[in-house]
Amino acid sequence: MKRVVVGLSGGVDSSVAAYLLKEQGYEVIGLFMKNWHDDSVTISNECPWLEDSNDALLVAQKLGIPFQTVDLSEHYKEKIVDYMFSEYEKGRTPNPDVLCNREIKFDVFMKIALSLGADYVATGHYCRKGEIEIDGKPMYQLLAGIDGNKDQSYFLCQLSQDQLAKALFPIGELTKPEVREIAAKMELVTAEKKDSQGLCFIGKVRLPEFLQQQLQPKEGLIYEVSAQNELYQENQINFDSVEEKLKYEASNIHYTPDVAKLVGKHQGAHYYTIGQRKGLNVGGTKEPLFIIATDIETNAIYTGQGHNHPGLFKKALFVANDEVHWIRPDLCLKSGETLKVKARIRYRQELQQATLHQFDNGMYVEFEQPQSAITEGQFVSWHIGEELIGSGVIS
Repeated sequence: MKRVVVGLSGGVDSSVAAYLLKEQGYEVIGLFMKNWHDDSVTISNECPWLEDSNDALLVAQKLGIPFQTVDLSEHYKEKIVDYMFSEYEKGRTPNPDVLCNREIKFDVFMKIALSLGADYVATGHYCRKGEIEIDGKPMYQLLAGIDGNKDQSYFLCQLSQDQLAKALFPIGELTKPEVREIAAKMELVTAEKKDSQGLCFIGKVRLPEFLQQQLQPKEGLIYEVSAQNELYQENQINFDSVEEKLKYEASNIHYTPDVAKLVGKHQGAHYYTIGQRKGLNVGGTKEPLFIIATDIETNAIYTGQGHNHPGLFKKALFVANDEVHWIRPDLCLKSGETLKVKARIRYRQELQQATLHQFDNGMYVEFEQPQSAITEGQFVSWHIGEELIGSGVIS
């Protein structure tokens, strides 16, 4: 009997994952991760960790498996929260859920599980694991979940071969309704429970208040740039190389107040992200305003009207070499090589046709169609068929 430690989060997905593993004959242990102590920034009655840990305990009791809580809040603060603040300060928008999987669930948590004699760690992610042989050695694949509506492989885009080797995803072959059905049949307390929408494992957090704890408010100006601005005129440029062309396509437009009109004030450019529409409190425009750029140096925000504003779109993005990550190291590109893939720049985005171009200093991802709101600090993932083969931080 192989021993599996399941990260029981108090939600329906991990509950059913534990049940399925037990049915398959594994020795299952339930572990709840406590990652947060500060209730002042959580919206109190929306899934605080206490309620979740109680639900996880009730599920473990129902399934007849051992259960304990591990406090990872120090690791979480250091590896996720501090990182988030430093990224926001630089005007980048981090993705805490991707980091939480790489740094907490499949690192700190996995080490605890292995110290308990576990052979595997299992989670309630909607994704699947494949295995192929390359040069006589096993190579693990991260595959999309069967439920296209719930596929969560994107959140695991930073995992390594070592982490995947020890990971199990029991519900990857199921759809969400099937998972709920199993939970109801087993009379699990989580069967009807709503999915939590907050930061992974903190519960629902008010992000602006959360950021304001560390990043001081600083009044600045909001500008609007017209879609007809000459900045957006298509100029015929002759590039000396493909790399030069891609660099141009991936670069940000540099906005200054003299190309825009003043429309309002804000409390700090570092609280805002590209493509954001809510929270600007500027009225009187024909179409809603979207953020097209933030300037941390001058503490200015530039906006444009409507979700088709040309300032939102770019054809390429850049990932620095030290931020390029291959789940499939055998597919890694050498300088000068290209690879046709499908890619996405955010969770739940439809996969987009793209080409990877590897150069000495990093990789460009060039899209067939211009993409809206490419955001620094977020992750781009690249795929072949239903397999996620690599990812990187947009720089």
